[in-house]
Amino acid sequence: MLIIEAGQQHMRLDVLLRSIYKHTSREYFQHLIDGGLVLVNGALTKKSYKPDIGDEVELQFVVTEELPLLPENIPLDILFEDEHMIAVNKPAGLVVHPAFGNWTGTLVNALLYHCQSLEKHDAIRPGIVHRLDKDTSGVIIAAKSLSMHQALCRLFASRKIEKTYVAICLGKPKACTITAPIGRHPVYRKQMTVLGSDGKEAITHVQPMHTNGKLSFVRIALETGRTHQIRVHMKHIGHHILGDQVYGIPSHNEHYGVSRQLLHADQLAFVHPFTNESLVIKAPLPADIEQFVFDAP
Repeated sequence: MLIIEAGQQHMRLDVLLRSIYKHTSREYFQHLIDGGLVLVNGALTKKSYKPDIGDEVELQFVVTEELPLLPENIPLDILFEDEHMIAVNKPAGLVVHPAFGNWTGTLVNALLYHCQSLEKHDAIRPGIVHRLDKDTSGVIIAAKSLSMHQALCRLFASRKIEKTYVAICLGKPKACTITAPIGRHPVYRKQMTVLGSDGKEAITHVQPMHTNGKLSFVRIALETGRTHQIRVHMKHIGHHILGDQVYGIPSHNEHYGVSRQLLHADQLAFVHPFTNESLVIKAPLPADIEQFVFDAP
């Protein structure tokens, strides 16, 4: 999502998008607008529309000859694989799917190389069922076929996939369930925040596992999957995720020398839609989190 800032207003929408994304033609954005893939404040618009300051522009990018999506030989840490799906341990720093600024070197590029039969039912996110932030590590699954993609989406939507994370947070939180609704921040539009009755339902269960009084290693289970849910909820209860550059505390991040949120998708548990096998797919702790679990300063 783009938020129109001072100096960007009163330009034709297609011209404005071309000025922001300089590596792509104006004709490409005209194609997106004509195809209903660009919304301004949630509504369809025309190429000639001139956004004003504060307008929200949402784009759905598609692959064209101008923007090809290519397989890349990027190593994958595979946790589970069969003919229907693959689960990998995503390292921190790896983007899940292509977008402007990251058209190559993504998990999708790696999956297209590894899974030669991956069905491209989504032009930009083939196989992707759920997402992890770029700087969140851990388990992520992808479908190899449209039928498996649909089946996994149904499991996520019906909350039949148990999602468990671990994290290093500030302070010493108590075991709790956070039920604060989440929505987009009214001022900082690229961020999410707790909004009370105006937000969407968000449920997070927090269980402390280890602490030295200043930092804690916590296990977090999600019932819902709102954008940035864990990071927003931990900030809300005053126990920010260490290293979080958006919702964390900069002075603490600097003190401990951490530049990414120490948040890890620890495991996914669900029943395989086609084999009925009960799966628990777990990713080992990355070194930057492990050092605080066993050697917290």
